[in-house]
Amino acid sequence: MVTIAVIGCGRIAKNAHFPALATLKNVKVKYACDLIIEKANKFKEKYPELIEQTITDYKVALEDSEVQGVLVLTPNYAHYTVTMDALKAGKHVLCEKPVTINYDLSVKMADEAKKQGKILSIGVCNRFNKSVEMIKDWIEQGKFGNIYHVYCSFRGFRNIPGLGGDFTTKSQSGGGVLIDWGVHFFDIILYVLGGAKIKNVTCDAYCELAKDMKSYKYKSMWAEDTSNIENGTNDVDDFISGYVRTDKASISFNGAWAQNINKPEMFIDFLGDKGGARLNYGGNFEFLDGSTLETEIPEFDIPNMWGCQDQAFIDSIETGVQSKNNIDSVLETMKLLDALYVSSDKKEEIKF
Repeated sequence: MVTIAVIGCGRIAKNAHFPALATLKNVKVKYACDLIIEKANKFKEKYPELIEQTITDYKVALEDSEVQGVLVLTPNYAHYTVTMDALKAGKHVLCEKPVTINYDLSVKMADEAKKQGKILSIGVCNRFNKSVEMIKDWIEQGKFGNIYHVYCSFRGFRNIPGLGGDFTTKSQSGGGVLIDWGVHFFDIILYVLGGAKIKNVTCDAYCELAKDMKSYKYKSMWAEDTSNIENGTNDVDDFISGYVRTDKASISFNGAWAQNINKPEMFIDFLGDKGGARLNYGGNFEFLDGSTLETEIPEFDIPNMWGCQDQAFIDSIETGVQSKNNIDSVLETMKLLDALYVSSDKKEEIKF
């Protein structure tokens, strides 16, 4: 039995991690921690057999020698501080995505994990999605031939979350749609391509639809309880577009939290000289064989990727073997996000 603490009892804890942890048989949550104790208490009430106690100070958990690992599910800006404290306290860590609000801090976290000899996994959960795993396997088997280009779209309608709050305040979040949604799409791409390395990038980022927050119209808002339209900040990207060259394939993309086109498109196209596939984000994929011109839609169960991810973290604690979402394998994704933002700010191509 592995004993862990969960730090941060917000939406990702509610919608992903606690339901996943409740299905695992070899884990105990000794502490559920949140600055607002009522949030932690609600989880204790819902999962009484999983959670032992609730606290507001995460350092209580870090000082407990029984705690072996920590899930860091805080807002982006707190990832670095909490994770560094946990590593220095001798705990293994699974930190939600993005690693931190920028690349430099992410590298420091990776270095600290090595220094302490601890597991540091990152919540790039799509690596545990069956469709992603199968596309990666098929590429390695040669079914796609040479993957020469990838196109991805992560576009919603008017989906700016928590307008005026942490989500749209760059010092707290690190960015907008690129770091929130794009991190998953680019991580899938770099992972599936087999650890592709960035050569150069160009990007344009826009903050257009809610630059006047009080006039922004929407039908629904994710994390609306954190919004502060009257007095808050919105200095992040709500639309982004660009082009990336890697040592394996080129990548083009468009992303939008908000656009005046009510046609959400969330997919990745992998283009090979022998075959191609469209991966519908979070779902199945369609493969077209270039030699037969026939389309194949594999049928399989897609297990809960958060459950698989959290189980992998628990297994890593027990075995000491890093899982496929270890920090070192995610740094290139963070490097890419940083470079895209720099390119947009400078209005020029960034080369490596």
